[in-house]
Amino acid sequence: MAVINMQAKAKEFVFTKDDFDRLRNLVGEHTGISLSDAKQQLIYGRLTRRLRTLGLQNFSQYCDLLESDPGEEFEDFVNAITTNLTSFFRESHHFDFLRETALPEVIARNRGSGRVRLWSAGCSSGEEPYSIAITAVEVLARSPNCDLKILATDLDSNMVATGAQGVYRSERVEGLEGSCLRRWFRKGRGQSVGQVRVNPELQQLLSFRQLNLMTAWPMHGPLDIIFCRNVVIYFDKDTQRKLFARFAKLQPPGSYLFIGHSETLAGVTDKYRLLHQTIYQRVD
Repeated sequence: MAVINMQAKAKEFVFTKDDFDRLRNLVGEHTGISLSDAKQQLIYGRLTRRLRTLGLQNFSQYCDLLESDPGEEFEDFVNAITTNLTSFFRESHHFDFLRETALPEVIARNRGSGRVRLWSAGCSSGEEPYSIAITAVEVLARSPNCDLKILATDLDSNMVATGAQGVYRSERVEGLEGSCLRRWFRKGRGQSVGQVRVNPELQQLLSFRQLNLMTAWPMHGPLDIIFCRNVVIYFDKDTQRKLFARFAKLQPPGSYLFIGHSETLAGVTDKYRLLHQTIYQRVD
């Protein structure tokens, strides 16, 4: 009897395979994210708070809500199931290439207009686009007339808000060099002790926006550099093909695309050629 009670307590809400399939279909249809059967318990753990907040008794009721009249709940639903793992200058070889090759080539190619446009597609809480901005500003110091703008988007509206605020726990920047910390971050004081704020100079270069990659995009390009790292790993191949075809329409030949360390464009698109590890260049 004791074992049965413990199991009942551990399973707070009824969550059937049918419930999971309904949620999985909603996620796939609206975001392109493909959830395997192995994700059922993960989804259960992430959504139980939403059921408590809404006063629901089981996942069947939650599915009914999302399918009928979700209102603002669909955004909370998407925010709950998305995974956000990031850090400043994550996959450092990308930023080395950005500094030494990609940006200098873009600046030279666009010398007439001075226009440089980058997109962090899947920016999470902002560490990636701020790392891009730091790198770009340091390179563009030799080309002061450049018109630099960086778009940072993510499906998760909470993460977008965090990025736009530009405030992080101090431990998030512990691995950065001292010169980088002094130049680009300000230590919090008083109630903000233990936090750092990104230099406003960087924030002025970035536009944070909530964006679902499966819907219409407000930008029309051209985009010189796109970072889309650790995003398409959650998409099936057909969705990946559609996404990279859309990227290619925004990028002229010679522009660059950076993807995640466990991702590849092999068998997905012929619009890009592999240059280095997970670094691609748009071809004709």
